[in-house]
Amino acid sequence: MPTTTAPVLTAEQLATGYSYAAYRQLIDEALEQDRTTGPTQSEELTKYTRLNVQRMSRIDKTVQLLPELREAVASLQNRYVWAVITEGWCGDAAQIVPVLEAVAQASGGKIETRYLLRDENLGLMDRYLTNGGRSIPKLVVLNADALTEVTNWGPRPAAAQEMFMRLKAEGLSHDEFVTQVHGWYAKDKTQSTQQELLQLVQALS
Repeated sequence: MPTTTAPVLTAEQLATGYSYAAYRQLIDEALEQDRTTGPTQSEELTKYTRLNVQRMSRIDKTVQLLPELREAVASLQNRYVWAVITEGWCGDAAQIVPVLEAVAQASGGKIETRYLLRDENLGLMDRYLTNGGRSIPKLVVLNADALTEVTNWGPRPAAAQEMFMRLKAEGLSHDEFVTQVHGWYAKDKTQSTQQELLQLVQALS
């Protein structure tokens, strides 16, 4: 567990984050201009973003929380802010962010989510690097009042991270890499993400 008592974010910084609905709207509005979120723009990133919107919409409609996760989150005693570092073009974020939101929605108000764009918050992102890289999504769990860190999670479930590192080492083409990673998510049906979030939530109780 983190030992620092300093707030991770100021209330003002947190206020610049988006609700889930506003985050989705931001992505939709960018796509209307054939853009994605963040300063880096390309046809390829816009294409990925369109696919990601479809992925998020599908998961929003189909995700069913594990009964034990729903129970754990409903029985939380304290209030938390889940600050999620993300971007619209990130495929892993598209697979995970809707699950984070579903968990928060099941908390009966104990968990508030705020979505922060990675490339607008590099100072925050660089506190949560993965193997030296700015991998997202990254969940930072904060005490709601003090905004101090309780724990963090991400950028992906352990099994997906292991696969990610293996495929990266094998030097696959980007398209093949993406196909295999999203194939894993489709087969897993959010179960690995939910199991790890269950452990995280149980540790908060």
